[in-house]
Amino acid sequence: MTARSATADFDAFYRGTASRVIHVVYAATGDLGLAQDCAQEAYARAWQQWEKLRSYDEPLSWVRTVARRLAISQWRKGEAERRAFSRAHQAEPAPSHADRTVDAVAVRQALADLPPDQREVLSLFYLADQSIEQIAAELDAPTGTIKARLHRGRSALATRLRTTTRTGEEPRR
Repeated sequence: MTARSATADFDAFYRGTASRVIHVVYAATGDLGLAQDCAQEAYARAWQQWEKLRSYDEPLSWVRTVARRLAISQWRKGEAERRAFSRAHQAEPAPSHADRTVDAVAVRQALADLPPDQREVLSLFYLADQSIEQIAAELDAPTGTIKARLHRGRSALATRLRTTTRTGEEPRR
């Protein structure tokens, strides 16, 4: 395969999948900037190995896993706390299209309140449209564990959203 066709193939892959990777990492971290940075780095690494990756059945899973692990690494280094502090002292950015409705904001905030393992499974299941088996393989966890996290996450999310709706309060950030 020529360098030009490999480049075109990667460009098509990137255009077709980048927003999904960013959404999954954003849903897991609650930090759009971090999600974009991790996705960008994951795609840069994918490009370096594109000849090998393009033969994979699911190159998107590889990119998503790398992006997720980069986000976890940043979190462990304390980057998430520093960014949260910085954001708290800056003006709020203009809302994205998804944030324009009250429901989207409530869901996003309720999702951010969930434990990381539940938030990650819900994000992969609903935002990345992965099956339970695919999530289990990607996270290297038994399917029963994934089902339990999904069930607990759904229940906690529903409870949080019902509480917000019933009391009329703004979900906490």
